[in-house]
Amino acid sequence: MALPDQSTPVVAPHNRLLAALPPEEFDKLRPGLDLVDLELRTVLHRADDVIASVYFLESGWCSVLASMQDGDSAEVGLIGPEGLVGLPVLLGEDSSELEVMVQQPGRALRLGTAAFREALDSLPAFRTLLLRYALAHHLQVARSAACNGRHQIDQRLARWLLMAHGRAQSDTYAMTHEFMSMMLGVRRAGVTVAAGVLQRAGMIRYGGGRITIEDRPGLEASSCRCYAASRRAQDRLFAPASAPRQEHRR
Repeated sequence: MALPDQSTPVVAPHNRLLAALPPEEFDKLRPGLDLVDLELRTVLHRADDVIASVYFLESGWCSVLASMQDGDSAEVGLIGPEGLVGLPVLLGEDSSELEVMVQQPGRALRLGTAAFREALDSLPAFRTLLLRYALAHHLQVARSAACNGRHQIDQRLARWLLMAHGRAQSDTYAMTHEFMSMMLGVRRAGVTVAAGVLQRAGMIRYGGGRITIEDRPGLEASSCRCYAASRRAQDRLFAPASAPRQEHRR
């Protein structure tokens, strides 16, 4: 479960959405934010349950999971300190068919749903930024779906490891073949072969349920273009408003 920790006051948020807000808007949010610890495998939102709170992750990451008819689950999205757990509330819903589970322990700033909706109505920069994040997250989900349908397992694994690494705040983190197979929606044997290819190439080191990223540039080169596209969408979200737009080239 998410454990309250009131001993540490909310001063400067590490969540990139909250950190991007004008100081006066964050000051209005501050009284309603609770700092909570997120334990491994904690379910923040269960499918079809009413969403009582939203979470701005400060560290760690969560998987957005879709349940299959056979009882298995597949990851359809990844949320870390760049984002928000609770997008259905932003978009006017009280619940979701998807489940959100903590996959890397960390901390989050929790805000009750009622206070969150009030803030959306009264803080224009807050609402605009979160709507832009919703678009960036939608693009991530769309890219993941296209990638899983068209690209080879080793490319997909490289993409997922890069996404996790960017949110882990460490080169080494807990990871098992069983978990990676669930995230990618493939058989464990396929993940074992793909991970072996990356390990023999010196890009990762795997053992004892933990994985270490040894060569991130190599991993980026091995990944398909889907990772770079998702990363660009995230970078645009946090780019200064005055930053010039890059010319699109074929």
